[in-house]
Amino acid sequence: MNTSTQIYFAPFQGITTHTFRKVYANHFDGVDKLFTPYFSNIATNHSLPSKKAIALSNSIENGIAVIPQILSKEAEEIVGFAQHCQKLGFKELNWNLGCPYPQVANKKRGSGMLPYPDLVAKILDRVFSEIQIPFSIKCRLGYFSVDELEKLIPIFNRFPIHELTIHARTGRQLYSGYSNMDEFARYAPQIDIPVAYNGDIFSLGDYRRFETQFPEINRIMLGRGILYDPFLPAKIKGTQLPQNHKAKLNQFIDDLYYAYRKEKNDHLTLLNILKEFWTYLSNSFEEPTKVFRRLKKIKNFDEYEDAVKEVFQEFTLK
Repeated sequence: MNTSTQIYFAPFQGITTHTFRKVYANHFDGVDKLFTPYFSNIATNHSLPSKKAIALSNSIENGIAVIPQILSKEAEEIVGFAQHCQKLGFKELNWNLGCPYPQVANKKRGSGMLPYPDLVAKILDRVFSEIQIPFSIKCRLGYFSVDELEKLIPIFNRFPIHELTIHARTGRQLYSGYSNMDEFARYAPQIDIPVAYNGDIFSLGDYRRFETQFPEINRIMLGRGILYDPFLPAKIKGTQLPQNHKAKLNQFIDDLYYAYRKEKNDHLTLLNILKEFWTYLSNSFEEPTKVFRRLKKIKNFDEYEDAVKEVFQEFTLK
């Protein structure tokens, strides 16, 4: 087990909000960077609107660096956002070239930009001529084809990119199928900048298999794996778990719930956020289908509180 592995918490639109990041960082060990869900439609030469400013309120959570992510196909927008982030004290900005959803990709944003290496090069030329903040990229193997990354690597290698995270799927795959370890193995040695791996590490066993195959890669990004098991980063790093980690998880869930209630002024829409999170978190338990069934139909705060109490009383963690 590689205790020097750097572990990054991948962004999830609608789930890993500033409230979630704050509560998570106060409860769990092992994560080295917290990536924000992407920001888009940033007006240049203007201050950030209040919602975006709140979402960027902390550059560090309990000692963990927060990395803003931008989704854009406009160099001017990226440069302007980089300036905002630098003024707010952030130490890195990440460019999202990985979002797979058609409503994004069809506009040549996210992974939809990967088939256009000339456009990527043009944007990077402008960005690196004007920004001062370290600039990293998260991408996929391609949008339509895994061969698209082959044309991008020489472009990436021309620039002082802080780090390149590769989700080993194509955009068209969304999150279906399996990550393509063979293609990742083909590309990683060609990249001259630090590389982080993302894709299908859901358990300690998954990480150990990855570590065996890629001992030279000591940076990984976990998304669904952490939502499935918030203790996963600590397990990977060999950190001893709390003696009663079930109670620890219960306390995290309770603190997150009350933080959301405060943030949302007790608006019932927050239950949808929590239910979406539980679609992942239920996998921490031995009987995930039965666990989620308890949360699926809740309609008010009392029902949610009762359901969570029953889950922690009746079901066993894996």
